[in-house]
Amino acid sequence: MPKVGPSSVKFGMWEESQIQLSIWSLLLHIGFQPHGQPPISCTDKPLKPIVGANGEVVQEFSPPRRLSTDQIPKIINDFRLAARNAMEAGFDRVEIHGAHGYLIDQFLKDQVNDRTDQYGGSVENRCRFALEIVEAVANEIGADKVGIRLSPFLNFLETGDSNPKALAMEKGIKAVAENHGDLVAFGRLFLANPDLPRRFELHAPLNRYNIETFYTPDPVVGYTNYPFLEYTA
Repeated sequence: MPKVGPSSVKFGMWEESQIQLSIWSLLLHIGFQPHGQPPISCTDKPLKPIVGANGEVVQEFSPPRRLSTDQIPKIINDFRLAARNAMEAGFDRVEIHGAHGYLIDQFLKDQVNDRTDQYGGSVENRCRFALEIVEAVANEIGADKVGIRLSPFLNFLETGDSNPKALAMEKGIKAVAENHGDLVAFGRLFLANPDLPRRFELHAPLNRYNIETFYTPDPVVGYTNYPFLEYTA
C-alpha cells in the first residue's frame, strides 16, 4: 500500500516490515439457550423493561434461570471447547468477553450477582467464575494466547457494581498474582490517571475521566493534562 500525502499519524501498512497481524477470536456467552429455554445467569432476578421517552415499553426481557453451583463447570468447559475450536479453525489467540453485561460480567457485578455460594458475595468470590474460565482456556491453548475483556465501571442493562474500583483492582492484581496473566491493561482509568499503579498501591482517590474529551484532535486536552497524585488536592 503506497503512502499518500503527508500525515501526522505515524503508522501504516505500506511496508512489509510494518505488518504483524494477529487474528483473535472473541469468546462470549450471552446467556441465551436453545429451544425456548430461559436464558442463564448468576441470578433469577428479572430485568426491568426498557421504556421509551413516550412512556411505552420498548423491550421486555425473559426472566433468567439461575445456574446451580454444579452446572457452572459445564459452562466453563464450553469456553474451553470454544477456545480449542477457535485455534483449530486457524485463529492465533482468543479474547474472553467478560464485559458489557454478558454472562461473566453478570457474575462479577454485585448489582446482579446475589448468590450465596462460592461464586457470590465477596469480590473474590464474584471473580471466581471469570478466573476459572481463564484458567481452563489457558490450560487448553496456552496462557500466551488468551486475553479477557472487562468493564468494571460500565453499568449496562443493570450490570453495575457498588465499588467498581475495588472490583477492577481485585481482578487485575489477582490475575497477575496467581499467574493467570502477565499483563493487565486499564483503558479509561489509565488515561485519567497517569500514575494509576501508584494510586492502586496507596488506595488513593482516582481522577475522573472526562468522556467529552475522548477522541478529540487536541494533543493535550483529555490525554496528557490529567494531574499526577502529588499535584492533587
